[in-house]
Amino acid sequence: MDKCSNNESISVQILNILLKFFLLLIFFACSDKATNPEKDDFTLQVFEPVAVSKSNSIKVYMHYMPWFASKEIDGQWGSHWTMANRNPDIVDLNNQREIASHYYPLIGPYSSADKDVIEYHLLLMKLAGIDGVFLDWYGTFVLNDYSRNLQNSEALIDMLDETGLKFSIVYEDYTAENVVNASLANSAVLAAKTDIKYMVQNYWSSAQYINAGGGPLLLTFGPRFFQTELEWSQIFNGISPKPAFLTLWNESMEAGSNARGEFAWVYKNNLTDLENFYNNRAPGQEIAIAAAYPGFNDYYKEGGWGEQVGWEIAHNETATLSSTLQLAEQSGLSMLQLVTWNDFGEGTMLEPTVEFGYTFLEKIQEFTGVSYSVQNLEQIKRLYDLRKQYKNDAKIQVKLDQVFYYFVSLQLDKAEQLLKEFG
Repeated sequence: MDKCSNNESISVQILNILLKFFLLLIFFACSDKATNPEKDDFTLQVFEPVAVSKSNSIKVYMHYMPWFASKEIDGQWGSHWTMANRNPDIVDLNNQREIASHYYPLIGPYSSADKDVIEYHLLLMKLAGIDGVFLDWYGTFVLNDYSRNLQNSEALIDMLDETGLKFSIVYEDYTAENVVNASLANSAVLAAKTDIKYMVQNYWSSAQYINAGGGPLLLTFGPRFFQTELEWSQIFNGISPKPAFLTLWNESMEAGSNARGEFAWVYKNNLTDLENFYNNRAPGQEIAIAAAYPGFNDYYKEGGWGEQVGWEIAHNETATLSSTLQLAEQSGLSMLQLVTWNDFGEGTMLEPTVEFGYTFLEKIQEFTGVSYSVQNLEQIKRLYDLRKQYKNDAKIQVKLDQVFYYFVSLQLDKAEQLLKEFG
């Protein structure tokens, strides 16, 4: 073979090697694109929320606690995870942190300020057929954890219009006394009036705020401090529009003519207490809200916050929730408050836990008559897990934003398909 032919043969071999190398590059690039969604060019499509279809006409609202803090988000663990003697930095053999509860959230202890947590919570509620949240609300003053709770509440409120859920306030009126004792207001009535004016200016005109009986719905847990008609009349004087104001059951006389009705809660006699409320409500109550709950088992003694409440209602798996939902259905009332989403310290949580999984939400789905399943709820948990797994990857977060918009617009097949790209 001459020198020229030899050079041509070598050139062909080099070209073949280069071609194979190029094909390998294409193969690995395509493979990487398939297994790493962040490599895709992706344009986010924003969809408006679509209301879920329910066979049950009762409006269902979830009592929500915005008071949790975590070291990662807030710089320290909040007292509702620690109480007086628990340390969430201690992790057991099951990879669970030491928290002040008999029950453990499926996503672990969290911060109420965490937008990924809020997204997870609201999407689960939406697919369970829940219409909105009743926010446990501590006012506007910078005292104790009140301002942090306010910020957390408003982080949740900010996401409500994107999910299509509504909200109302459950005012903790005892905070006004603490505000005066801290010399932050001249009187408790003025402190409460400041809080109500804040609601008027920031909440009551919102399309997401719940109205009932011709006015914005306002609940108070008690009242625990203002216990005369005169005090509530002074608080509401000059407030426009007048709220549809409800007290805790058996306490409307403490607000007198200012109260439009009462709402039920969880108490020691369980079903008997609920039946008495439904059958023997105080005269003149034009608005009443039913209650349903999974059980009650507080952690106060174990957590060093004093003695236990003194009574317990066994969860009996989902039997207690089923019984209280049935009574609510039979009551004929048009509104139901679920007690509660996440009071882990009292064991009334309906949020998914290690102990109960999604079973409480499945029961609520049956009650509301939605067509969604536990598999849909698990996909929402998958979205949350991916948010955390790729928290520092902006491209992937855009894709996860798309999953969120598929969920809120009820394009669940598309949400599932996009989640599958992550393996």
